[in-house]
Amino acid sequence: MRAVSPVLKGVAEVVMGKDQPEYLPLPAIKSKEKGIVTTKWKLSWKERLNILFVGSVYLQVWTFGKRLQPVRLFVEKPEIKDLV
Repeated sequence: MRAVSPVLKGVAEVVMGKDQPEYLPLPAIKSKEKGIVTTKWKLSWKERLNILFVGSVYLQVWTFGKRLQPVRLFVEKPEIKDLV
């Protein structure tokens, strides 16, 4: 699975971890008002087949000992409002 640009016409994209060699760059779109960050991921054919037959997706979030932030997974393009 790899992060890809969540391209939306007329919406500026940011790259999280851009200058941090310990992380992979993560293209994202940030909302102005609600603090929502949207990313898009592309699955390989092997990953797609695994999801089809096994039906599981895992999510790991690094909290660095802080509270877990609310997260949400989508399979369709989410509605995005108040974009930077």
